[in-house]
Amino acid sequence: MVKSRRMQVLLILVVLSFLLIYFLPCSNNAHMEEKTSPVHILILSSWRSGSSFTGQIFSQHPSVFYLMEPAWHVWVTMYQNSAKVLHMAVRDLVRSVFLCDMSVFDAYMSSQKKKSDLFQWETSRALCSPPACDSFSRSDIITAGNCKTICGKYPFSKVEEACKTYSHVAIKEVRFFDLKVLYPLLTDPSLNLKIIHLVRDPRAVFRSRENTMADLKRDSNIVVGSQKTKGEMGPYNTMQVICKSHVEIYKAGSQAVPSFLKDRYLLVRYEDIVRDPLARAAQMYRFAELHFTPELRKWVHNITHGKGHGAQAFDIGSRDALRVSQAWRKTLPFQKIEKVQNVCKDAMDLLGYRLVQSEEEQKNMSLDLLFAQN
Repeated sequence: MVKSRRMQVLLILVVLSFLLIYFLPCSNNAHMEEKTSPVHILILSSWRSGSSFTGQIFSQHPSVFYLMEPAWHVWVTMYQNSAKVLHMAVRDLVRSVFLCDMSVFDAYMSSQKKKSDLFQWETSRALCSPPACDSFSRSDIITAGNCKTICGKYPFSKVEEACKTYSHVAIKEVRFFDLKVLYPLLTDPSLNLKIIHLVRDPRAVFRSRENTMADLKRDSNIVVGSQKTKGEMGPYNTMQVICKSHVEIYKAGSQAVPSFLKDRYLLVRYEDIVRDPLARAAQMYRFAELHFTPELRKWVHNITHGKGHGAQAFDIGSRDALRVSQAWRKTLPFQKIEKVQNVCKDAMDLLGYRLVQSEEEQKNMSLDLLFAQN
């Protein structure tokens, strides 16, 4: 009887030991894997398409580490090459940033670099709060102006340190013109990549580019070559390439897509965001597996329902976003509209932007007629 009880006790101890050895480490590993496997979000767009504002929707989220156009450093350093040639270098840099390996910037920046040497670093809430800067809380809504004044003198090592503490890493980039270039990232087992493809009415893009032509000159030269940016047709040549790239990206992301792209590509029109900011922000957050907090709801509403006119081209401030998005209808001559529609017709047809046939129609057509509902 005593031996029998001893055997039962021994058996119980053996079973418990087995459970402790094999199951508890698995549980711990699962927890570690959860912490070290962030979601990676690429906001894929082109210049003057509302991408900086869309990037801020992600940057201000307390779970997101965000960088705005890190590939700017590639294009500035290797400006004598074409966009196609630079695709590989841009892709490699983006992959490294997603993995929080910031040593990739060593090839493009001084060895004495500081955090403030990173392009548009102040637009990243994550670089304006701990551990990258101790002056704000991670839950604060932080403007670029406040951040730039207070948080600039931190070492570059803080960028990588901060990145590793977030569950989501988001990048806004305007230097990809072909979705297929990103296929290696989409099939990379170390990444969990989701792509938000942001587009905007080419007529509005053209009008905005006219207002920032000097700032975009180097980029335009890389896109189409310096000879094609000259003369009256120069701006239209650049628009033609941009529009064609949106068509190809959309087709690759939504028509007969490979299995690894399933549920990982989302097309968003900027006009739909400004018409219903809360609904579209909620849609993008769901896609990115993020919670839409009450604080963020209030911020999204306020920044899109202000009285500003969007006079500062690269400033993300409170404005009447819907009205600003339609400014081209009152300021762009119909002759230019016709030319833009001609070089971007395929993109406009595919993405749901309707052509206007006359100057009168340009001024009077309602929004519901200008933009087909998605």
